[in-house]
Amino acid sequence: MTDSPTARVEQVTEANGVRVATLRTSAGAVVVGRLEGDEEAGADVRVTAAPEGPGTAWVPVAHRLPDRSEPLRALWPDACTVPKLLTRQAERHGDRPLVICGEVTWTYRDTADRAARAAGMLQRRGVVAGDRVALLCGNRLELLEIVLGCAWLGAVAVPLNTALRGAGLRHTLADSGARVLVAEPHLVTALEHLDVPETLAQVWVLDGPDHPVLADAVPPVDAAPGDTLAILYTSGTTGLPKGVCCPHAQFFWFGVGVGECLELAADDVLYTCLPLFHINALTAFFQALLTGARIVFGAKFSVSRYWAEAAACGATVTYVLGAMVQMLLAAPESEVDSRHRVRIALAPATPPVSHAQFHARFGVRLIEGYASTETNMMVGAHASTQRPGWMGVVLPDYEARVVDAAGLDVPDGEAGELLCRSRLPYAFATGYFGNPAATAASWHDLWFHTGDRVVRDGAGWLRFVDRVKDSIRRRGENISSLEVEQVLGEHPAVAAVAVFAVPSELAEDEVMAAVVTRAEVTPLELVQWCEPRLSYFAIPRYVDLVAALPLTENGKVRKAVLRSRGVSDGTWDREAVGYRLRR
Repeated sequence: MTDSPTARVEQVTEANGVRVATLRTSAGAVVVGRLEGDEEAGADVRVTAAPEGPGTAWVPVAHRLPDRSEPLRALWPDACTVPKLLTRQAERHGDRPLVICGEVTWTYRDTADRAARAAGMLQRRGVVAGDRVALLCGNRLELLEIVLGCAWLGAVAVPLNTALRGAGLRHTLADSGARVLVAEPHLVTALEHLDVPETLAQVWVLDGPDHPVLADAVPPVDAAPGDTLAILYTSGTTGLPKGVCCPHAQFFWFGVGVGECLELAADDVLYTCLPLFHINALTAFFQALLTGARIVFGAKFSVSRYWAEAAACGATVTYVLGAMVQMLLAAPESEVDSRHRVRIALAPATPPVSHAQFHARFGVRLIEGYASTETNMMVGAHASTQRPGWMGVVLPDYEARVVDAAGLDVPDGEAGELLCRSRLPYAFATGYFGNPAATAASWHDLWFHTGDRVVRDGAGWLRFVDRVKDSIRRRGENISSLEVEQVLGEHPAVAAVAVFAVPSELAEDEVMAAVVTRAEVTPLELVQWCEPRLSYFAIPRYVDLVAALPLTENGKVRKAVLRSRGVSDGTWDREAVGYRLRR
């Protein structure tokens, strides 16, 4: 990746609410740029474009350079575990705010102290190193407090999806062998009709008589970088969820990798309303901790309140998913769209057309990247280099291959499964808890097999195509469900869509789409929308207009549910109505 040019602000003027600066670039060029921050003369900034050689030109200034006295990775290996990192950053940043949730603020010193006292509380209640402590609660500080307390004590936190019920909840509790469950009152009712595993010895209800109260601090365990910090369960879209063993160092390297791609600095304010039981929000905390920044946790995603909440907390960086990008763009325009300080958002799986739309409307640049619970931020870009529709390039600390079904490398431009591995110690998960067969199936031949189909171009950029299990093959043609979803999703009447395979009466698959609409539209009109935009063989044969898609708590579509439903009596069938595609 090529860094965008740097420049020194020499003079600042303001006209019509726009701050304009005369800049001298590192190459010696004198340029004029629009400042997006509050920089003054003498500040170093990064520009998104610059003329070749001396001269004057109008160029936008993306943001100031990160103000760091040392690179993030300089903290390795002395401060790569939670106890050491909390202690070190508390000494360095003291009373600077680190965590904000609702009306409560923790400083760096507070956070380290609370981790030590949460560990004391856990120890007093009988938790010892190696015990698993499950958490069933939304975005509240007690969750983070207990995760950090477990890390301080040497126990293992198991944050659970708050949507889990019945057999799914029992499976995660039994599979993890959790001795303790900490739950919110409205969620603990999920245990009422559950055959609770014998391993679960205690249930603590937040805001109730058993509410965990901080105790006296205890000394930290001498944790190793490869020790498990948390077990995070996969979404289980195709089977039972698997517990991913995430070591301390994985969270450290997540903080480094994402922090470098987002070019985070100590004066940044990170805002996320994604659930804390998910890798995305948890690693955002480590990005703040590593950079000296602060992070604000929202309760949950709200389209109508998103920008107001971001503005209220002074956010400069946010975290969204592709579906959230689409929902924000679909919302009515408002004066709050631009009354915020957000400069960049981590936004994986964003449709290509949405990048420019999002920046034009909200003034926020999006970067995508590639990561998973099992891996790390191993593919990425900077705001100045991000190509819409592409995840990025493989970052220097990682290696990747794109292979066919036989495990052989495919040429650039051809789709294949993404395999990856790390050059960094313990940057990836160490396996699936208590599931050696699943671990061996995913980690073999010295590579982690992601199950994701991608395409790599000649410059090394990677584009996501599909999950291997979601790929569709119709009459000898491979079809990307994502590509079909993106085309249908661009129709103004479509609010959400999922495309998946159903069995063909001939052989292989037929293409089916489940569509949630926001305005009146017929299945035939949707097919006709696709005709000039897709290869004929990729256009859905079957269309279901549905009220909602089955989703996980993280917003992922449960395509296994849709495939199991298949074609019903109410499904529109292009061939049954006799419509012939134009080729």
